[in-house]
Amino acid sequence: MFELMDLPYGQDAFEPYLSARTLEHHHKGHHGTYVRNLNQLVAEHSEYQGLKLKEVIRLSHEKKDTKIFNNSAQIWNHDFYWNSLSPIPQDRVISNASFQQALEASFGSIQAFKDAFAAAALGQFGSGWGWLVLKDDGKLDIACTANAEVPFLQGNYPLLTIDVWEHAYYLDYQQKRADYLKNIIEFGLNMVWAEKRFAMKVAGQDF
Repeated sequence: MFELMDLPYGQDAFEPYLSARTLEHHHKGHHGTYVRNLNQLVAEHSEYQGLKLKEVIRLSHEKKDTKIFNNSAQIWNHDFYWNSLSPIPQDRVISNASFQQALEASFGSIQAFKDAFAAAALGQFGSGWGWLVLKDDGKLDIACTANAEVPFLQGNYPLLTIDVWEHAYYLDYQQKRADYLKNIIEFGLNMVWAEKRFAMKVAGQDF
């Protein structure tokens, strides 16, 4: 059985940029529904039973089991999203010199990265996700995925994500996706999470 992850912070942690109402609906409502749906689907398809979440995603993608893929991938994407955010100011500060150098080499500056991240996520048509990814050549890049698509099936190693499905922001921002992105990227990104993933990948590990 797959379980809904606990939020690593309170539902009101991002006030006034994201309301507790939004986080409750997003986490318990949307994310929780994906978990319930997947458990029901896996119970009906024995080939997925006993597999880890990433294994379910890969197998369902190969088999083109759309319902299982969409629900499993959205669980993984949301798990990653909650970890990509932090309300703690210190978590927005980059302390890993190698990671900072990689960001500056790829984007020119930290602010230029934030601007590029916001622009890419804003430009994602319809529902989807914006990602900071580490490429095989060691360079950082920004990628977007539509709907439930996951970056690791496209050969990208994700470091951060931001959700641009309307349910992530509509209660607070309505159609103003740009305002949501500006505030969350400036006041909510968990750079400590990104640093850890970067360091592990460079060391040939993953978590």
